[in-house]
Amino acid sequence: MSFLIRPYAPADLPALQALRAAAFAPVFASFRNIVGPEIATLGLATAEQEQADLLDSIAKPGSGHSIAVAESGGVIAGFVSWKPNIAPGIGEITLNGVHPDHGGKGIGTALYEHALAALKYAGMLLATVGTGGDPSHEPARRAYEKAGFSVHIPSIYMYRRL
Repeated sequence: MSFLIRPYAPADLPALQALRAAAFAPVFASFRNIVGPEIATLGLATAEQEQADLLDSIAKPGSGHSIAVAESGGVIAGFVSWKPNIAPGIGEITLNGVHPDHGGKGIGTALYEHALAALKYAGMLLATVGTGGDPSHEPARRAYEKAGFSVHIPSIYMYRRL
């Protein structure tokens, strides 16, 4: 499969939002399944909208983030965003995704390598990325590992009904 990685253009935002929704649908379903319907109704009711708003904010000029998209056959198949200097010398891969129709073809890994090269060029000494430990994040974890991420700190997000 061939694909082209190019800079984000503002006209890409609707396609990125659609891709984001498709890529993260299994993640949000997994979260809801893990916490159960009662907690999901309260704690995850606005999760998709919050993520859509996050992408909108990342895409705004002056956000400090950069975005690259991967095109395959003229269709946006994936994207990655990154931000340098979240702390001195540390850059972060932020929101990213590959459309499920294009998963497993190396697009995610290529996008991460692109972002990492940009962070290194910006003088960053360390890169970080956050992901979930649930089964729905397994493809993302594999792609991050293929891109060279290896050291991680396990984290748990807990809920309690009041």
